[in-house]
Amino acid sequence: MLNNLWGGMILLAIIVAVFTGNIPALTNAAIESARDAITLCITMLGIMSMWAGLMAVAEKAGLVQALAKRARPLLRYLFPDLGRNHPAHEPIATNFIANILGLGWAATPSGLRAMNEMQKENPEKDTATRPMRMFMVINMSSLQLVTISVVGYRMQYGSVNPSEIIGPGIVITALTTVLAVAYCKIMDAVEKMR
Repeated sequence: MLNNLWGGMILLAIIVAVFTGNIPALTNAAIESARDAITLCITMLGIMSMWAGLMAVAEKAGLVQALAKRARPLLRYLFPDLGRNHPAHEPIATNFIANILGLGWAATPSGLRAMNEMQKENPEKDTATRPMRMFMVINMSSLQLVTISVVGYRMQYGSVNPSEIIGPGIVITALTTVLAVAYCKIMDAVEKMR
């Protein structure tokens, strides 16, 4: 679907450029965009490497495990169907920590580990359990204290104050996370009443 959409937009741009005599401008824009994309990728690779490295150091130093242990009351509230020492708790906590720091790319491996651990106890392998649904909804709402990606993009494109997005980002992502958790809790209650 998206391939067709993008292909159609490219084809439409070429047709319009031919009929308006703007083929040289289209060619220049394509070349400049390709250059900008490479520069952006290199910038984001540096930022991603630094933060992913810090997460790896935090994991090896035991910081993530300590934070996961402190987060157990929250995890028990969010995931009451998981046992007290469920093996998914640590990867869930790691995923949440990475997402809170705005490191979605670093959160993915721990998110996959958490889902695999929860899937092991899933009696209906083709249907998500309540904990799996809660985990996905919280991930989609993505509470972030530091929006590293957005700050990186803003830096790349010359923003005067690239970090000014942090305050509004915290407010909006906190609101979406609270609403997401409330929605899941309400839906769980409705499901239990059936």
